Amino acid sequence: MAVRLLTITAQEIGFTKNNILKRTFQGLILGTAVFLVAYGVEIFISVMQGKFQSLELYVSSYAVDGNIGNQTSISFFLICIAGNIINVVMEEGIFRGLFQTILEKKYNFILSAVIASILFGLWHLIGPVRNYYDGISSFEGMIINISMLVITSALVGFKFALLTKITGSLYMAMGDHFVNNTIVNILHVVSNKGADELMFLRITIAQTISFVIVLIYYLKCRRTKGY
Repeated sequence: MAVRLLTITAQEIGFTKNNILKRTFQGLILGTAVFLVAYGVEIFISVMQGKFQSLELYVSSYAVDGNIGNQTSISFFLICIAGNIINVVMEEGIFRGLFQTILEKKYNFILSAVIASILFGLWHLIGPVRNYYDGISSFEGMIINISMLVITSALVGFKFALLTKITGSLYMAMGDHFVNNTIVNILHVVSNKGADELMFLRITIAQTISFVIVLIYYLKCRRTKGY
């Protein structure tokens, strides 16, 4: 509806018809590679601390009104995959596609990417807010968690914007985004303290490595292609 109202096309916001499978596959490979490293580091730390028990595959299903446990049925895996596909198409289409295109009509690419990424970060504050209203965290804890989550999500969003600029489409960012969202929902490091005790560290490692790789490649393309 927004695309039609603004008289732009789906291709103009990044849903191009070329190299769909190639770019998506590249994003999947990038996301998988950095998370392999991150899981390895997390498991190593857990082993060194004498806490590691196992690496388990299950769906940590949740909703805005509360968690509903760990699921191993194939139907939950399919729902998780389908839900994350819908989510990444929506988020990349809006934040790196629609918003970025609109902003670049007035600002340069970097400023537009920064603004869209801040909006993407703010989009993720509902989790800490829910935890506060559910009594899981204090008000101070909610503020700290919001700050960390918004900043982290904004930086990840900026990386996706760079990927979109480099490739000329949304598909590589979508592939990377899909791995980022899906793997933490289905592959879990279990220690004697519970599951995913160091998940924040895992995500930080994966996204830091990924961000550095993408930034270096963007700067190289900027010199050679004049971005």
